[in-house]
This record gives sequence, C-alpha cells and structure tokens, in this order.
Amino acid sequence: MTQSWYKATLVSAIALTAALPAAAQDGGEVNLYSSRHYDTDERLYSEFEEATGITINRIEGEADELIARMEAEGENSPADVLLTVDTSRLKRAKDAGVLQAVESATLEERVPGQFQDADNQWFGFSLRGRIIFYDKEDVSEPPQTYAALADDAWEGEICIRSSTNTYNQTLLASIIEHDGEEAAREWAAGIVENMARPPQGGDTDQLRALVSGECNIAVSNTYYFARALASEVDGLTGSTDQIGWVFPNQDTTGAHMNLSGGGMAAHAPNRENALKFLEYLASDSAQVYFAAGNNEYPVVEGVETTEAVDELGDFTADDVDLSAVAENLPAAQRIFNEVGWE
Repeated sequence: MTQSWYKATLVSAIALTAALPAAAQDGGEVNLYSSRHYDTDERLYSEFEEATGITINRIEGEADELIARMEAEGENSPADVLLTVDTSRLKRAKDAGVLQAVESATLEERVPGQFQDADNQWFGFSLRGRIIFYDKEDVSEPPQTYAALADDAWEGEICIRSSTNTYNQTLLASIIEHDGEEAAREWAAGIVENMARPPQGGDTDQLRALVSGECNIAVSNTYYFARALASEVDGLTGSTDQIGWVFPNQDTTGAHMNLSGGGMAAHAPNRENALKFLEYLASDSAQVYFAAGNNEYPVVEGVETTEAVDELGDFTADDVDLSAVAENLPAAQRIFNEVGWE
C-alpha cells in the first residue's frame, strides 16, 4: 500500500448527499463526544447537519476524560458517538464497555479491514504514520527501520516521547505483533540506551530538538511535521529544510500507522442517527475534511491528501490488523516498565 493509494482527484463537496446513507433529511439529533478540535471539523459537522437535518450536539474533552464520563453516566449517558485518536484509546473505550458493535455494509465496504475493530465496535477514519526524522546536517545515512533505531550507532542520539504516550504504546504493540515480545523488549531496551535525553514533551518537541541540536534522530507522527510545512509552528517552521525523514521498514512490514477513529456509544439514545454520522465520516467529502483538518491520510481509497502531506512522498504502509495490535497494548506497557522507559 503506497501513498498514491490515497491520491486521486478531489471529490467535490457537492457530492456529499450522494455519499450519505439513504435515509437523509429525517431530522433529530446526534450527541457527539469528541477529543478532536480542528477548525475544519466545523465544516465537517455543518455539512452533515445541512444534508440530513440532524443536529450535532458536541461535548469536547480529553479522550480519557470522555471515556470516564461515559462510564460514570452508564445507561443514562446521552452520548451517541465517541471520536478519539489512536488505537489504544479506542481499545480503552471498548474495554470500558462504552461502545457497542455496529453492523454497516457502508463502513465494512469503505473502511479497510485492518483499520476496524474485529468486533465492529470502532472504525478508523484517518491515518498518520509514525516515522523517523533526522538532522540532515549531521546524519548522512539515517536508520531505515524501526529495529535500526536500537543499534549502538545511535547511542545518545534519539529523542522520543514517554512510554505513557499512546502513539509509542501502539508502535511497540505493533512490533510485538510482528516480531514477538522478546524482540520488542530488546528493541525498547535499545531505545532507552540510545536516548539523547529523558523523554519529555510532545512530538513537536522532538522535532524542535532536531533543530536545536539536542538530538539527531527523532520519532514523530507525520502530521506534526506536515503541520509545520503547512502553517506556522513556533520553533519549527522556517527550519524544516534542516530535517529529513524516513518511512521505516519499506522492504519489510511498511511504516507503522496509527489512526483517528470512532464508534457508537453503548447506550446511544439516537442509534439510527449515530449510524448515519459514522457512515458519513466514511464518505468521500467527509474524508477530505476529516483528514485535511490535521494533515493526515484518509482511510478511504481515492481521496486526496493535502499539499503538505503530499510533500512527504510515497511510501509503503504497514497493513497489520490494528485490532490485533490493540490486544498487545498491555504487554507493551509491561515491557516499557521492565526496560525503564520513563
């Protein structure tokens, strides 16, 4: 699977209604609990409301807070749909019992199987690669694989986030899925040995550390760098020419992908409208807004990416089943603890 898999002529928003479920214009409401907060989401929601007559009532917050709120609300929860980021949080919601299985031919057809929960409790709607960035001034031959990051050659060179970060948890869980727990433990221990500093900050901070010279290698999601290409990011924009990037494992598994996604709340009071909204998120026009709002990759085939994302170039993505990866998350956290990854 390459990036060109995603690239095609931009579908006009006029086609929105044709892509929506058949029963549109019925009215009513849908209560959305969301940890997304991008400006383009406003247009995403307004087009759904205009096309269906369904009002979206939003409650926004951090993913863990929203999941805890849904648990506390129980059967009285007004939530219809939960939107959040990363497989780990979607699994957390599933394990907490706040999601329910959804049967939808539309979602099954449009969302590739590796980006769906095995029990149909969540679906991915946009993707981001977790890849290697490097200082082009100091590194002439950057590591080409995740495994290479643990080589002795990179001792004291790597900036990466903490073990509590969901993106790192899912990356390690994917390594477990591919190579087993022992190989994953050796890799994690190698990364700890190669850290330029104790983990601190977010992905943007790892990229800033390349610019400042604090490290020569950084691990980050693609959209953090694409954001600096597309708009002003303090301490990063204006210095992006200094930074090179590698989509790892191009000759083997492909680059690890994590996702934004959502599912229907376990006690959704507006179940029919919730299903319409989830199916809408898989429509071509919604995919444009959903992914472009954060410079991500759409999950639906044939939807165009932003110019900033295009600048990252073609790559082969890992097609591992993220539902299977999610089952390895407890083991990933245990390994992080064992090797002393703060």
